[in-house]
Amino acid sequence: MRRFPFGLMVLAGLAGPARAGPLGERLEPCLGCHGEGGRSETPGVPSLGGQPADYLVTQLYQFREDQRTAPPMNAMAKDLSDDDLRAFAEALSALPAPSPRGDALDPGLVARARALVGRHQCNSCHGADLAGRDAIPRLRGQREEYLAAALTGYRTNARPGYDPAMNEVAQGLNEADIADLAAFLSHQ
Repeated sequence: MRRFPFGLMVLAGLAGPARAGPLGERLEPCLGCHGEGGRSETPGVPSLGGQPADYLVTQLYQFREDQRTAPPMNAMAKDLSDDDLRAFAEALSALPAPSPRGDALDPGLVARARALVGRHQCNSCHGADLAGRDAIPRLRGQREEYLAAALTGYRTNARPGYDPAMNEVAQGLNEADIADLAAFLSHQ
C-alpha cells in the first residue's frame, strides 16, 4: 500500500477530489489514509471498507458543510458536489470490510464489552452483527483507537452526531467502558 506524507495528502485533497477526472484517480488521496484495501493502516483514521454508502455520504456532507470538523476532511470535501459525494460514498463502501484483529482478547474484557453492547443496545441500531446499515456505521473490525476517540467525542459532546442518539448513549460510558468496547469491536 502506498503511503502519502500528511502535507502531500492535504495538498492532493485540496486539488484532487474537487477536480474533474476519473473517480479512481480522485479517490487516491482518500485511499492513502483510509486504506486501498478497505482497512486503514493510519492511526486515528477509520477504515471505510464495508461502511454503508448512506453513512459515508452523510459524513462527507457533514465535512463539506463544516458540520463535522476533521482536518483535512473539511478541505477535501469543500468543493465536492452532491453527485461527487454519492460517487465517493458508493466507491468507498464497495471496498472490502476490514478483517477483525487477530490477537486474542482477555475473556473478562469480552464479557464486560458484551454486557455493555447489550445494556446500551448497540445492536439495535448497528445491527446484530454490528456491521451497520443505512446511515448507521459499521463498528466491527474498525480501528480500536478510532472507536475509542469517537466514543469519547460523543461522551464529551465534542463530536456532535447528525442524530443525538450516540451522544446520549455515550453519556453512560466511562473511560474503562470505552476502552473495553473499542477493543472488543475492533476484534469482531
